[in-house]
Amino acid sequence: MIEQTLTQLKQLKLGGMAEALATQSEHPSTYEDLCFIERLNLLAEHESLIREQRLQQRLIKAARFKLNAHAQEIDYEHPRGLKQSVMASLLQCHWLDKGQNLLISGPCGCGKTWIACALGHTACMKGYRVKYYRISRLMLELSQSKADGSYGKILKALNKIDLLILDDWGLEPLTAAHRNDLMEIMDDRHGNTSTLVASQLPTDQWYKSIGDNTLADAILDRLMHNSHRIKLKGESMRKKQIILDEREHLS
Repeated sequence: MIEQTLTQLKQLKLGGMAEALATQSEHPSTYEDLCFIERLNLLAEHESLIREQRLQQRLIKAARFKLNAHAQEIDYEHPRGLKQSVMASLLQCHWLDKGQNLLISGPCGCGKTWIACALGHTACMKGYRVKYYRISRLMLELSQSKADGSYGKILKALNKIDLLILDDWGLEPLTAAHRNDLMEIMDDRHGNTSTLVASQLPTDQWYKSIGDNTLADAILDRLMHNSHRIKLKGESMRKKQIILDEREHLS
């Protein structure tokens, strides 16, 4: 009877319940004092947990993060102006529910991408849809989509993402087509979904980096309105890691 039930549960795509039932049957003494509804509740809870874990893994895979960064590994000791209280608040992800944006600026190597990916990972674990892009690659993908007719489809998909991470903002000059693409993205997302931008440029230089006064006004108005900001400073954390690696090698 147990084997037949396990088979039926798997056929119904209730693998979590099947796994929990197998555990109960293998350790009958552990569960013998529980009534039927209590044991059934344990099966349902395990199925729910397994489904949540699978969803989290699908979201993380779809996000395509550059770094495998986790919130608990963020370094608050390095003197770069990162406040743990600010990060604790952002990691709650309430800003995503409100469709607010986050702007991270700072010199090369200060950990902007790591922080962005860690925030994105946390969002995935909470069930939000996230996508990471270096902005140059997003622009390239959009340019190619115009050639194959999938431009509208990609814009629609981007609009459905709860958190869009755009890394290396302002690193390369934007063409007129790129500016128009950014305007389309920001206009669709404004007030509905959240965008995280990471850049080596201070935010007061973003206007000039866009290259067109009219579009710069429109893009930055949508991006910076009601946004959270993290301004990092100090020496490169990569330099610190190289020193630590050299010490470990010499010891």
